[in-house]
Amino acid sequence: MAKARSSAKQSRAQAQAQQQNGGGGHALSSKLARYLDPEASWDKDQLLDAVHWIRQVVGLICGLLWGAIPLVGAVWIALFMAISTGIIYWYYAYALKVDEEEYGGHGALLQEGLFASFTLFLLSWTLIYSLAHF
Repeated sequence: MAKARSSAKQSRAQAQAQQQNGGGGHALSSKLARYLDPEASWDKDQLLDAVHWIRQVVGLICGLLWGAIPLVGAVWIALFMAISTGIIYWYYAYALKVDEEEYGGHGALLQEGLFASFTLFLLSWTLIYSLAHF
């Protein structure tokens, strides 16, 4: 009798764990899908946060790539700025199709997170280049 109770408890616990894991994965995918949904409603802070963090990821990836390849020179800094700005512009203008005037115009959206991203880019580029090539 005790074995039957413990096995029933175990099967209930496993079913709950599966539901939580499945629900968590679905919730995560729905949150990520929102970032590419042009029908989603955005308030100003949410959109600026999304732009900020996308730019940070782009800065880190470019810095790691530039340092690992190894690339040197101001041309690569300019290319990073063009890539970063282009991705952000594409994101809010084409992927989300937001009216930029509601969020402070192109200047506010394109400038969001720029200096932090540039700093992260330079730091990761310099660090990886120095560690890998000296």
